[in-house]
Amino acid sequence: MSDFADYGYDICRSGRPPALPANLTQLDELAARQMTAEAYGYVAGGAGTEATMRANREAFDRRRLVPRVLRDVSAPDLSVELFAPTGFATRVPAPVLLGPVGVLATVHPDGELAVARAAAAVGVPLVLSLAASHSIEEVAAASGGGTRWCQFYLPADRELGVSLLARARAAGYGAIMVTLDAVTTGWRPRDLDNAYLPFLQGAGVASYVSDPVFQRAAGGPVLSWDDAMTLMANDRTFGWRDLAFIREHWEGPVLLKGILHPDDARRAADSGVDGIVVSNHGGRQVDGAIATLDALPAVVDAVGDRLTVLLDSGVRTGADVVKALVLGARAVLIARPYAFGLALDGQDGVEHVVRCLLAETQLTMILAGVSRASDLAGSGLVAAALCSPAHRGE
Repeated sequence: MSDFADYGYDICRSGRPPALPANLTQLDELAARQMTAEAYGYVAGGAGTEATMRANREAFDRRRLVPRVLRDVSAPDLSVELFAPTGFATRVPAPVLLGPVGVLATVHPDGELAVARAAAAVGVPLVLSLAASHSIEEVAAASGGGTRWCQFYLPADRELGVSLLARARAAGYGAIMVTLDAVTTGWRPRDLDNAYLPFLQGAGVASYVSDPVFQRAAGGPVLSWDDAMTLMANDRTFGWRDLAFIREHWEGPVLLKGILHPDDARRAADSGVDGIVVSNHGGRQVDGAIATLDALPAVVDAVGDRLTVLLDSGVRTGADVVKALVLGARAVLIARPYAFGLALDGQDGVEHVVRCLLAETQLTMILAGVSRASDLAGSGLVAAALCSPAHRGE
């Protein structure tokens, strides 16, 4: 097992302050100074008034850890097992994955290649966005022996979908994460105020334009990015019945990302998928949606131990990770923090972000009186805030 908490000692032993802060909530402000206005707005922004983004953070802040003491925490273990209920048991060294973020070359020239190298170096799984700046195969090569999954949108052109799945399988991606909540792009005022949609500039389309089915459908060089986006369009008729099509063409674990309602969670379990991600797309799609941490307990109750439940949206600290696991998530995905780390310091920045988060997660777990991450679920270590912000003088 890895002792992730050593990262803090390593920093202090070096005698040199790290290039980036250890408090990951400070990355946003630093990145805003360094990134272009368009790239920063695309990564940092949310839908509408950004109420969903705020709700995600408020949900974590409302809940408090209730540590236990005088417990044996001499052998901490952050590793968790995923997909055991459906026969694809996979152990990962920590309950943190790098979630899919598109068009990362607008953030840093190395984009997803740097992220893949960082994930492999630290040992956490990477979920590649299908809207990446580098192709499925290029990112796989950069990942080397690292664990990698591929995010997937079901395109209207089913032949294109089959080709993309086959390429991901051939390139060693171990699972498919089907994003459900982006059949169209949400109303994102920051992007609109910058008149910015990266795909219209040819960003984030590498896996599509390198696909032989796409190239054949395009009839040669694409005349405009409007044409390209038409060919890449997601299927707006995508329904539960279409999950059989994905399963037919994918042999490994299938996860559904974007589940918030317990009835949808039950339907997902009934459909035979291997995992779900409780997600509101980081607040980028529906303004005023429920926070993922608020949705998590009902979703977990709905599916029991029938499949693996993950969570994303709003995770910023080790305490956040622990809270999510206590409330039933098996692991979490992060996105904006590592994207900001990438913008600020490339691969090293991503590694710093992940190592900080894992170290804080391990230390928080130990100080809460738990040795194994797998023991956090149902431990009762999370309580709602005991008083309102007004009573705290805030």
